[in-house]
Amino acid sequence: MRLAQTPLLIAATSLLLAVPAFLGAAAAQGLGAPPPAASGFAGSIGAPVPEAVAAPKPKKKAVAAPTVHERVVARNDKRPSFHPDSLAAINEAAQKYLAIANAGGWPILPGNVVLKPGSEGEEVLMLRQRLAAEGDLAAADVTNPVFDPGLAAAVKRFQARHGHSQNALVQGPTLTALRTPARERFTQLNESARRLALRGFAFGPRYVVVNIPSASVEAIENGVVEKRFIAVVGKKDRASPEIETRITNVNLNPTWTVPVSIIRKDIIPKMQKDASYLQKAKIRIYGTSGNEVDPRAINWSTERAAAFTLRQESGTANALGQLRIDMPNRESVYMHDTPSKRLFGADNRFHSSGCVRVENVREFAAWVLEGNKGWDRMAIDAAIATNQRKDIRPKEPIPVAWTYLTGYVTPDGLVHFRSDIYGLDSGSVLTASGEPAPQRKAKAAPVSLDSSGLDARITAASEMPVQRIDP
Repeated sequence: MRLAQTPLLIAATSLLLAVPAFLGAAAAQGLGAPPPAASGFAGSIGAPVPEAVAAPKPKKKAVAAPTVHERVVARNDKRPSFHPDSLAAINEAAQKYLAIANAGGWPILPGNVVLKPGSEGEEVLMLRQRLAAEGDLAAADVTNPVFDPGLAAAVKRFQARHGHSQNALVQGPTLTALRTPARERFTQLNESARRLALRGFAFGPRYVVVNIPSASVEAIENGVVEKRFIAVVGKKDRASPEIETRITNVNLNPTWTVPVSIIRKDIIPKMQKDASYLQKAKIRIYGTSGNEVDPRAINWSTERAAAFTLRQESGTANALGQLRIDMPNRESVYMHDTPSKRLFGADNRFHSSGCVRVENVREFAAWVLEGNKGWDRMAIDAAIATNQRKDIRPKEPIPVAWTYLTGYVTPDGLVHFRSDIYGLDSGSVLTASGEPAPQRKAKAAPVSLDSSGLDARITAASEMPVQRIDP
């Protein structure tokens, strides 16, 4: 027997398809802007989400290792994940997903199903209803039991909105995303809006966004993503923090001063196993007066080493690689090159201890320095080749925001979701010290959401992979 559209699903589908500025039309246009005749949703943008009908916050649960495929999604995507209208757009989208959840939600596919072009049967009908519920497929196309090219295109649209490889295969991360209930999607949007309501970011004509769950860097000018870079961000127990600051320097051939947290957690255990580790890593130890200290003079079975300054020489093996994007902040994190470039090709790119490693960071630096005469990509390469330290200050400091948006809305109105890698949507995250992060006070009154009870932001040190020091 074929699946029939339930009244609740029809109501939910109609609700979303009536809001092409936020969902259906943008998806139907191949992720483009909605048509001029698109009608809006009845209700004021930015109105508070009705907490009285929201489900209780679920208990914190273990978060499976997420996968991201931003390399595929980013190829021609010029839409920023964070922009001046983000809070209002996310807030309104949350209301729509809450309405779907309260109307009964959408069909949940079996957990063991695998669907691909050419598949037939009841699961294909269920897939059509599921995609129609968010506007990735037209409501009129839910009765065909065959996985045809039109359905394949709808699956690809869904995959693009979730940062997945656009291959039209319903399995793995795509199946997991399709099986996520509407109320959980509401929670992602609602919690993202709550976090955003505490932000005080000053947008400029040029600004940089790192959306941590996306593991990518966006270089934005005049509302358009000019450059997008693959990134490696903080692991779960050394989370990358949400920050707002400005890029003030580009450091070529930088040295690296090892943070105390990494001395304790990584350097000391390594020295206990291999007394020659610091020599191999070209890390020197300095006392409080600036005198160099012999590693053999330190008792590595204690934490005494944390009282010294450990500095790694510049070079290709340096933890920062050969380039750092300096951006003063109280968390002591930054964006930088890395000798561990293989991780940029991984699906799971949550490996750092808080800093953000940027693929093609020299190209990113060239964008940062576009206003500086004589500092194009060729000049940057030439300066690095000298192996001499060089600091270049951008003509104008560039605003940068590290965000944690598991649900966001791009300027064309399309709703996107990413995995909650740190569990912030359902519980507090631990900092690098293993302690719950303290709650950060709002810099300004929330725009439209009650910010009470918001899980605190995270703090982080620098990063280090298993086999080498790498912040």
